[in-house]
Amino acid sequence: MRPTTIPEVQSAVREYPRVLPRGGGSKPALSTPAEGVTPLDLSAIAGMVEYEPGEFTFTALAGTRLADVTQQLDQHGQYLPFDPLLVERGATLGGTVAAGVSGPGRYRYGGVRDFLLGVRFVNDEGQVVRGGGKVVKNAAGFDIPKLMVGSLGRLGALVELSFKVFPRPEAYVSLRLNCARLDEALQALVRLYTSQLDIDALELEPTASGAELWVRLGGLADALPARLDRLRALLGGGEPVEGSDEATIWRNICELAWGPAGWSVIKVPLTPRRIAALEHSLTGVQARRRYSGGGQVAWIASPESLPTLDALLNEQGLSGLVVWGPPGQSRLGIRVGESFERRVKAALDPAGRFVEA
Repeated sequence: MRPTTIPEVQSAVREYPRVLPRGGGSKPALSTPAEGVTPLDLSAIAGMVEYEPGEFTFTALAGTRLADVTQQLDQHGQYLPFDPLLVERGATLGGTVAAGVSGPGRYRYGGVRDFLLGVRFVNDEGQVVRGGGKVVKNAAGFDIPKLMVGSLGRLGALVELSFKVFPRPEAYVSLRLNCARLDEALQALVRLYTSQLDIDALELEPTASGAELWVRLGGLADALPARLDRLRALLGGGEPVEGSDEATIWRNICELAWGPAGWSVIKVPLTPRRIAALEHSLTGVQARRRYSGGGQVAWIASPESLPTLDALLNEQGLSGLVVWGPPGQSRLGIRVGESFERRVKAALDPAGRFVEA
């Protein structure tokens, strides 16, 4: 089903007993339906509904591609600071919210949930329901927009979303620090995490010879050299990266381009304290890893089978979301908050019409 209007979405939901909402298909492990499930392609429910640059807010239909949103925001020097993922691969606003994925900018500014103001969605009875609003200051009540973040389409079909935006920094500069050992990189990460420096993004990447730290600064061009000097003084060195090379590095991170073709890519929430244990558990497992958001999220790319990775995460007491990979098992490891999840599902979709991949 590929509806082109919201009433058509409502009709499709009423007609089919089990549906899986999907957007641009940039995260195939989350958008490939199981047998007997009707895919509800919302990519044609697209377009900017309202944009107020002076209010730093916009409302758009859920199938709107992030590339189109980014282009319109750029014209007014604005952007979504959580650095949406997979923009060039056709990711949509609705798919980004439903998957609950954010990019490197979440380190300083917060994730997609911190910029989502309101939603409209079609419920299991085919009714359009609104949660939240279109302005930053909002009325109190049940926070439906936050529940939709990471819901994987299980609570309803998103059709419209409202976001707040920020002014885009005038310029960026990044610092790359090579560390001979992982524990050395983790110590540097903690120093950065607890410092008073304004850091836009902080990433750690294990390598064959140790680990690399990537630190990004954004702001006024004239102020960046002094800020970079303070950063290098704190870390005791590092190689500055600017211009097109700097932009390419962060683009590749946001597009998950560091993950080899055909490998599964899994998002794993954790804390910096748990990085060393996870790295140890991956010894002997073919995998590439990145630790984003100052070590709050692990991204694991691996050709290993999903049951193998599921068992590994279970042993570590971690949960994982399969973004790229074979269909049939979108979540790995432990299920955090499963009891609460069941209660919300029963309240918003008692008929069980919406299913995840």
